[in-house]
Amino acid sequence: MTVAAESVTSLVQSVDWAAIAPPTIVAVVALACLVADLFIDDRRKPLLGVVAITGLVAAIVALVPLRRGDRSTFCLTDNADACSYTADHFTLAIQFLVFGGALLTALLSLTDTRKRLPAGEFWFLLLSSAAGAALLPASRDLATLVVALEVASLPAFALVGLRRGDRLSSEAALKFFLSSVTATAVTLLGVSFVYATTGTLHLTQVAAGLEDVPGQLDTLAKAGVALTLVGFAFKTAAVPFHFWVPDTYVGAPLPIAGYLSVVGKAVGFTGLILVTVIAFPGYADIWGPALAVLAALTMTAGNVAALRQSATRAWSAVRLLAWSSVGQAGYLLVPIAAAAYSTDDQIGATVAYALMYAVVNLGAFAVAAVVGRTRPLNRISDYRGLYSTRPLTALAMGFFLLCLAGLPPGIIGLFAKVTVFSAAVDAGLGWLAVVMAVNVVIALYYYLQWTAVLFRAPHAAEAVEPAATATGEAVRRRTPAPVTAAVVLTAVAGVVLSGYPQLVLRFAANSLF
Repeated sequence: MTVAAESVTSLVQSVDWAAIAPPTIVAVVALACLVADLFIDDRRKPLLGVVAITGLVAAIVALVPLRRGDRSTFCLTDNADACSYTADHFTLAIQFLVFGGALLTALLSLTDTRKRLPAGEFWFLLLSSAAGAALLPASRDLATLVVALEVASLPAFALVGLRRGDRLSSEAALKFFLSSVTATAVTLLGVSFVYATTGTLHLTQVAAGLEDVPGQLDTLAKAGVALTLVGFAFKTAAVPFHFWVPDTYVGAPLPIAGYLSVVGKAVGFTGLILVTVIAFPGYADIWGPALAVLAALTMTAGNVAALRQSATRAWSAVRLLAWSSVGQAGYLLVPIAAAAYSTDDQIGATVAYALMYAVVNLGAFAVAAVVGRTRPLNRISDYRGLYSTRPLTALAMGFFLLCLAGLPPGIIGLFAKVTVFSAAVDAGLGWLAVVMAVNVVIALYYYLQWTAVLFRAPHAAEAVEPAATATGEAVRRRTPAPVTAAVVLTAVAGVVLSGYPQLVLRFAANSLF
């Protein structure tokens, strides 16, 4: 009895509360928003948004002390190297991306939660998803990894379908739910095979166990590795598991579409990095070629589909951004695939690209939110002449599109693509670098075409926006301050990083395990 008590005490004392503080803060604030929603009247419910934003800012601040060194907790008492939670540089980089993306999503959503969306449910779901997404990069065992993945995904289903009575929203939520449930089932099957082979769930111990797999279990181990990769491929929207993306983005509330394009994608890629680089390095000959082929297929399918969207101005701008995000997912897969062929740190390239992509893509969705307030269909043609009515907004959108295209003055996008391209070349994947170069050229067309639309003269019938009652200036004043703040924040971040891209590159270069 005494031994058991001492063991429990040792486990409790080993918890590093500072290390787990960032996701814990967000989870506690999520519960506070849900409970407070039951007791406050409708006039005070906008305060829940302020509380949610405050919680996200507090979580970002809690990341600062963790930069001093790696910290692990929830470790096995007989093996200090086998821990379930590790706050290393990689974890902090992804957590910063998650909390930053959730914060910008919250700013874009403040106005909608006052009128169109139920405030209490929205903030609870958004913060819960962010807490799960922040837990995932710190997960160092397969059980915690799957739990974090589901905590990040389950609230996202509800967020997509939160516009009650909207058929598109309900349909998008259903497609997202079915695809994600399938991915989870496949992932769990793969994890069970890996556990049956190695007898452990901790990633470092899994890697050691897979090095000495008995011959009769080798097939089972390979099946487990393959199924686990397929499950995460669903989450990253890699081809051919991307079919849910366009309809989900179009049907979801616009801020949630932006959230899924950045934070949702980060969740999938983070899990993929953890299982490949830490848990399955001994099977690099299996997942390396598979991910390289997936990267080529994903970037090609995404860019070709986006090119088709731009052929007619009647198509939704959000749908084009959705297909663009599929193409960007292909670029993000390249350094992970390269890690199988090179001993150098290739993961830093994925982290750098993800951080740069998050800034400009959320900025593009923020501008889409501005346009969507007066043009609910948000078609590409609705952006024609935007410079004549909202010059600063048009300049910001043009900058974001050039960043995504990788053209000056969007230096941040150029450096991101060069970083990924270099990772492929250094790993000896010349053919993949060629495919990427071709796709970058394809993407230039639709990004530049959309940019040109911003500065064309509007049609005579469209000179005054439908929602305007007086002048264009009056429309500009009605743009909510939080939405304006989101556009400004992303634009300033993009300009700063374009002038000093080494800031992200150095930060991501230290993303070693």
